Amino acid sequence: MLFEQLYAYYRTLGPRGRAVLFQLPLSTTMLLVTVLTMILHPQLDVSGPFLFSLGAHVLLLGACALVPWARLTDRAVLIIPVLDCIVVGFSREAADQYLAVLGFLLVFPVVWLAADRRRSGVLFAVVATILSAVLPPVILGTGFDGPDFIRIVLLPVILGAIALTAHGIVNALSLQRQQLKAQSCEVRDLLVASGDRERLLSSVMDTVSVGVCAVDANGQAVLANHQFSSHFGGTVTGRQLSDEPPGFLVYGPDRKHALPPEQRPGFRAAQGESFTDELIWADNGTSQRAYSATCRLIRDSRGEHRGAVLAFTDVTALVEALSAKDQFVSSVSHELRTPLTSIMGYMDLALDEKDLDPDIEMYLTVAKRNAQRLLHLVGDLLTIAADTVTINPRHADLCEVVRQSVEAAQSRAKARGITLYLIPSEAAKGHFDPDRLGQAVDNLISNAIKYTPHGGTVTVKVDATGHELRCEVTDTGVGMSEEELDQAFTRFFRAANAHSSTIPGAGLGLAITKSIMENHRGHVALSSSPGQGTTAVLTLPAADMGALKTASAS
Repeated sequence: MLFEQLYAYYRTLGPRGRAVLFQLPLSTTMLLVTVLTMILHPQLDVSGPFLFSLGAHVLLLGACALVPWARLTDRAVLIIPVLDCIVVGFSREAADQYLAVLGFLLVFPVVWLAADRRRSGVLFAVVATILSAVLPPVILGTGFDGPDFIRIVLLPVILGAIALTAHGIVNALSLQRQQLKAQSCEVRDLLVASGDRERLLSSVMDTVSVGVCAVDANGQAVLANHQFSSHFGGTVTGRQLSDEPPGFLVYGPDRKHALPPEQRPGFRAAQGESFTDELIWADNGTSQRAYSATCRLIRDSRGEHRGAVLAFTDVTALVEALSAKDQFVSSVSHELRTPLTSIMGYMDLALDEKDLDPDIEMYLTVAKRNAQRLLHLVGDLLTIAADTVTINPRHADLCEVVRQSVEAAQSRAKARGITLYLIPSEAAKGHFDPDRLGQAVDNLISNAIKYTPHGGTVTVKVDATGHELRCEVTDTGVGMSEEELDQAFTRFFRAANAHSSTIPGAGLGLAITKSIMENHRGHVALSSSPGQGTTAVLTLPAADMGALKTASAS
């Protein structure tokens, strides 16, 4: 700390101040040693040359303070430590034997010279040391004896080593200081850039209409945008996201039962669970809002869980619109079913008449067939609108169910020039609703026939593997792309080729099939590629499923 303060003060000084700061320790120590020696040894013999050397020290200190070093070259001030070495030599040579310790003062000018960044400073220090040992005996006429010659050799070696060491230390400290300065600049630039990125991120997050919140590994919110805070109880940063504010509740899709803590998005995110577009309802005490919740995990370089980012999209208007659409479809379907049933009844009565004109009979048959088709569509719409499939499971053979569906579809296949055949197999018995499974198989076969061009083939196969029953329907039709496969089970979705080729349908068959299979605790899967046909597979457990509810929601 003291060194840093001295260095900071040194940097504020000009060339004169720095020269004085380097010279002052030598002058002060010279005066202190002389005074202490005179006190401890009053009989000290202080001759004229010694006093002149003391005066030279004073003059050198004055030169440091008075010479305009700023007007000279940077290295001009090094003449002072060179002269210091010579003056110290005169002081040692002219003084009494008790002042022989003055030779140690050579360390001060030697370190000054070595502090120069260039290596020549070490050379100047060695030369100045030699001059301090040679010039005083020559000028004062004291001559040289044995110890003097030893000093002339050893003193430059010792002080040269000190100068070299000091030079290395000074350069190392200077290099370290430069590195620290460079690192400080980098850190400052990084802080500025980080601040800019943080402001940019904050602006982006507050601009989007989606509520976004980042949590750490403990589920504590560390970042949230304005939309999230306004929707979920004000400021959330620093609190557990699973902790609901007073008067704020989170419900599941049914809007009736509050979600337990372990099922709330914040808790699940803290546990390292990722999810997409899960519907929740948030109640702030005055109204309920629907949100689509999505979570993506944050992992460090080692793949360990470090937090998560949650996004909440307000889908209240969309959910209400879908609910209104379902209510509308349900109402219209109910209104259509009654007159359609009546129309079909009267058509049956008309067709039962004797001696009916063949043309009239043909017209009535076509009208009845289309009325049946329309009634089937109305039933599908009611099923989708109610979002409920009623099943009555019982012991049945899937092979028999599929055989009946294939026989019923043979006339349509022949009319389109398509070969439809069932691969024979052994019995595939299980516990399921044969009527509903028949409806699912009918939907798959109907789709295969509709999307297979003239001359194509539709193959149906049933097998029992392990604890599962499987029905596979394969066609050589137009196929589907990856994007179309992703939406195939969406209500009212139809592939692009269905629209372009005017293939009839409402886009409900696969959605109903999926609902039927899920209520049987099974599933339906599609695999396809454009121009290569499609394969649909129904899979359901073969074990006793008496635990299935007779009316279960899809």
